[in-house]
Amino acid sequence: MIQRIVIINGPNLNLLGMREPDIYGSVTFEDYLGGLRSKFEGVRIEYFQSNHEGQIIDWLHAYGFHAHGVILNAGGYAHTSVAIRDAVEAIKSPVVGVHISDIYAREAFRHVDLLTDVCVNSIVGKGLDGYEEALQMLIKS
Repeated sequence: MIQRIVIINGPNLNLLGMREPDIYGSVTFEDYLGGLRSKFEGVRIEYFQSNHEGQIIDWLHAYGFHAHGVILNAGGYAHTSVAIRDAVEAIKSPVVGVHISDIYAREAFRHVDLLTDVCVNSIVGKGLDGYEEALQMLIKS
């Protein structure tokens, strides 16, 4: 059976490759995703990105009961959204949280991650490679 992993990226992550390359790198997520899919051909990787909190919640509800796992980079919503936290807690699929940058080495308001305790794991500060690490964790589970 082919495993289905869903990657959900939150606000401003559509700007990867352009936005603050010194923090987030110079590769677009679409380019990175192509390489990830090639490397893990036996895994069905679905990808969604939205700048809207409700859309992220809708995707968690739609895929979070059937996917083998979810990789969630909620962006700034990780620090503010109780609603996304509640959605992660409500679904059955395991969720690995990802932060591209090291949120604990940045501004104090980024040090709070409301999702950490409802995710099975959290990967912080490993750049885009954090997605691959999350994918490997979910495949093994």
